[in-house]
Amino acid sequence: MDPLDPVITALHAESRLRVWSLVITVFGDCVQHRGGAISTVRLGRLLGRIGVEPGALRTALSRLGRDGWVDSERKGRLSHYRLSPSGLARFTEATSRIYAAPRQTPVEMWSLSSEGTPQTALALGGLWLAPADAPQTGKPAFRLVGRLTDLAPVMRDSLISADHATALRRLRDDLERFAALPADPLTHAAARTLLIHRWRRIVLRYPDLPRDLLPGDLGGDDPRARVAAAYRYLTPATEHWLDSVEGEIAAMPPADDSLHRRFHLALPA
Repeated sequence: MDPLDPVITALHAESRLRVWSLVITVFGDCVQHRGGAISTVRLGRLLGRIGVEPGALRTALSRLGRDGWVDSERKGRLSHYRLSPSGLARFTEATSRIYAAPRQTPVEMWSLSSEGTPQTALALGGLWLAPADAPQTGKPAFRLVGRLTDLAPVMRDSLISADHATALRRLRDDLERFAALPADPLTHAAARTLLIHRWRRIVLRYPDLPRDLLPGDLGGDDPRARVAAAYRYLTPATEHWLDSVEGEIAAMPPADDSLHRRFHLALPA
């Protein structure tokens, strides 16, 4: 059986697959550090490994062009796509949140504030709870900073929404499957795309919480640290595939230094 089948099946089963969103994930993860442009044939090869049909990819690229996300150019027989200036601007903030380094030390101080958003803090009794060192969204009318001394298991299990908990459990399941993948470059490239696509959706919808506040069955590991470790594992073979030549698929330009700043990890050469 294809080792990626369970992950691909889960992706298609959870909701209607938005191929255009998957394409944006590829641009952010596989293209921007490699000169910023990708041929339709390489893009099709990668997404085909994930089960995306050529017609669905053409429709997605057409939509992204109409919406101002991408620009295209012809080079010989092949079309190449890159993020447009407006698409790149929209993606920059998301990139910093997706690839931020894992927290290295436990949270000592917490902030309970009148200002917050569902993407940056936990809603708690009409206020917002977040690590005190997290970036502030504005000057709040009220903010209390202190230590979290008690957290009953029943409350810990109810702090995050059911959707957030489900997303983290699905991420955990994917991470376990990625650890057993064979060392095939295209498979690793597809797996890294799937990993970042799921992680991107979590990071942009929900607060990036330390394990202290996660339900009991999710609190053993820091999700960001586990994603960073999986990313480090999948990256050498993925980058090898981006360097490869296959028929009409030319090698992409060499990776720039931004690759090594992702999750602030020193990746193998």
